[in-house]
Amino acid sequence: MNDFFHFWIQHTPIFSILIPAFTAFILVLLGNPGSGSLAHDWRQPWRRGISYLSSFLGLTTAIIYLIFASSGQITTYSLSEWSAPFGIVLVLDRLSAFMLVLTYTLSVPVMWFASKEWDERGRYFHAMMHFLLMGLCGAFLTGDLFNLFVFFEILLMASYVLLLHGQGKARFQLGIHYVTINLFASALFLIGLGMIYGSVGSLNMADVARLIPLLEADQHRLAVAGGLLLFVVFAIKSAMLPVGFWLPKTYAVAATPIAAIFTIMTKVGIYSILRINGTVFDDPMSKAILQNWLLPLGIITSLYGVIGAMGSERLRRFVGFMILSSIGTILISISLFNTQAWAAALYYLVHSTIIGAAFYILCGWITSQRGVFKDQLQVAPQMKQHTVVSIVFFLIALMMAGLPPFSGFFGKVLILQATAHSPYQILIIIVVLLVSLLSIIAFTRVGFILFWRATRPEENPESEEYKRYQMLPAHAPKRNDKVIYILLSGLIIYVICSNPVYQYVYATAEQMQNNTLYNEILLKADEQGNVISVQPFDPEYLPETKYGGETVDPNAHLIPYLIAPDTLSGEHISDYKLQQIQQQHADSEENTELKPAEGP
Repeated sequence: MNDFFHFWIQHTPIFSILIPAFTAFILVLLGNPGSGSLAHDWRQPWRRGISYLSSFLGLTTAIIYLIFASSGQITTYSLSEWSAPFGIVLVLDRLSAFMLVLTYTLSVPVMWFASKEWDERGRYFHAMMHFLLMGLCGAFLTGDLFNLFVFFEILLMASYVLLLHGQGKARFQLGIHYVTINLFASALFLIGLGMIYGSVGSLNMADVARLIPLLEADQHRLAVAGGLLLFVVFAIKSAMLPVGFWLPKTYAVAATPIAAIFTIMTKVGIYSILRINGTVFDDPMSKAILQNWLLPLGIITSLYGVIGAMGSERLRRFVGFMILSSIGTILISISLFNTQAWAAALYYLVHSTIIGAAFYILCGWITSQRGVFKDQLQVAPQMKQHTVVSIVFFLIALMMAGLPPFSGFFGKVLILQATAHSPYQILIIIVVLLVSLLSIIAFTRVGFILFWRATRPEENPESEEYKRYQMLPAHAPKRNDKVIYILLSGLIIYVICSNPVYQYVYATAEQMQNNTLYNEILLKADEQGNVISVQPFDPEYLPETKYGGETVDPNAHLIPYLIAPDTLSGEHISDYKLQQIQQQHADSEENTELKPAEGP
């Protein structure tokens, strides 16, 4: 048991990436026939069982990580035992653990819901879901800018396939738009990384944050420009206006469980803005530019979302616009750049994600009972489960509009409290309250059309309308109502536990803004206490490897500080390299002894 515990501690936090990765590969190797024969395929129960087991294991791991991170300890994992900034590192802190728990809290019930018929409408559904989880977990855990790009691409490639799940002309058309937008964003991401690496000489987040203030003026401007280019990429991912017009239509055509799980994907963009633009680019120039732009963009996004919702003609697009509005509210809070505001943004982020997923799943329930009217906001015959559906809609409306006593209300109150020392306090209060009022009006309009004005069903058995109405299901699709109840119950528990949750997110915001702490934990120092880094950056310097020949390495004496002792004594460090290390240490000691003592 002690060996297992030691193994677990030693390899935390990479398990959150490996679990969905290995699950996805196993599911791919298991094979998958055409979608038409999945219902009768003997491997389908195995796919679901493996998927369930992996999801619950991932949730359990995330909760353990959250408990572990709640003490304030930051855990790092160096791949291949090379320390930052030379090696790839994963970082488990309060924020990454928080986002992992949110990801699996949403994915587990959605996976369970999708495993009742939805996963039979396309090939490799479960494999793609776990590749998506792998990308999400990796994005939340990586401490390296380039690997953030890598994990972005993994989750995006999985999302391309999932968006087309179930096929259809509309999904294909908007899928092309979605792929094109994200390929453009990926190109900008690479350009931004090139600008940062060319000026800073590093892509490790802690190292970049440390080095940016030390750069020459021209290099500093180039690095800041690269950071702002990354901000544009994250704005596209989070659907911030003016680059977020794609969200309502794209999510509206996705299959119901896919649209529900996609609500977490916009939060990856928000997470990246917090992690990269909020803490890595913490110099005065970057912060001033971001503060000047983020608040107006957040206000525009929030207002545009709720106004678009008021004019929506389809229920699914209505949900997309409401999610867009909530994204704007989160960005307004982030733009204040204080601990209280960031804590409020994180608290509201969880509410926005879960309630958006529940609303998309409710759309599937409503669509199934409206026949040819589907999710169109037109007067139609009363649904067979009119009462229960209207009650669920009413609860979701109260939560999403931010009315008491639900988590949306507490989240907005926390945001308004965080404006106490902001020069834009009055503007932010007016916008947040106006958006809440317009949200109530928008939900009232939708509820009026769907329920209040619904006509009585045709009672003449001879009419075609009567026959079509009788063919409609009298109950919710399998597991549809149950998963909504689970998500809404989770939000009720969330508001009951609001005090410990807020204490956690407040401590998270404090930890994020402490760059010195990250530098001390992630970066190594030599005997004199100097951080071992790539500065000054020499583009002609090539470190020697086992197969690189016998070349002089002026930095050989730093290797013992960067790798584990077992690796240093292993076969991958050549005898010539070890001789250089010993010689450089001996020269250093000799120079120290010969150095004259300073006078009093």
